[in-house]
Amino acid sequence: MELSIPLSTVETVMLAGVRIAAFLVVAPPFAHRAVPGTVKAMLAGGLGIAAAPRAVAAAQEAGLTPGASIASGTPAFLGEVLLQVVVGLSLGFLVSLVFAAVQSAGNLIDLFGGFQIAQAFDPMSMTNGAQFSRLYQMTALVLLFASDAYQVLITGLVHSFDALPLGAGIDLATLAQTLTTGVSGMVVSALQIAGPLIAVLFLADVGLGLLTRVAPALNAFALGFPLKILLTLVLGASAYLALPHVVASLTDDSITGLLEVTR
Repeated sequence: MELSIPLSTVETVMLAGVRIAAFLVVAPPFAHRAVPGTVKAMLAGGLGIAAAPRAVAAAQEAGLTPGASIASGTPAFLGEVLLQVVVGLSLGFLVSLVFAAVQSAGNLIDLFGGFQIAQAFDPMSMTNGAQFSRLYQMTALVLLFASDAYQVLITGLVHSFDALPLGAGIDLATLAQTLTTGVSGMVVSALQIAGPLIAVLFLADVGLGLLTRVAPALNAFALGFPLKILLTLVLGASAYLALPHVVASLTDDSITGLLEVTR
């Protein structure tokens, strides 16, 4: 029994797997070091095989010939591989940028609540952060798996083959514009999550300052540390309860950003 596989099919699966692998290396929750590299490689290969028919159909609809770069020579094939790496990394970075709003909100809470002094380096996520930053980040990762939001992200990645078929180039101007919008959206989202708590902590500092002006011998700022810690723990819990809705909204924003880049 002989089994012959066309070279164009092998190339299509390889290119699709390269784009998916580059995406998984950068995009959450797969970019976390708790996910072994072997699992990422196997997942990229399996998804590449599953997405190959869709990629072929999308390329043919766009008037392109999938799997023709090998026949054109090694330089053409390597150029196509490099293009898929760039596309995958760009899409993954866009998704990670959107979800960085959760960690940024935690950093803001740590900064205004006085927890930033106890920040430490997390070798799993390769980031610096204090208690609320790491708590928010780990909760977002858990919610991505628990709510099956990671499947939505993978679905959006597979749909990228429809908008940006294999063999088609990426529009750098659109990518730059989307990344700029993503940065501004990350800042706005972080302020929306941590904004109410930051306002309360700022008002607490103002009140302590006025109290110091009225009674300088009271040393109100020495009493401010336990007060701000109490406010941070109480109000931070209310913001923490809103994270499921926040993660759902950020997932929708990630899919929208993926489709905008590949449109």
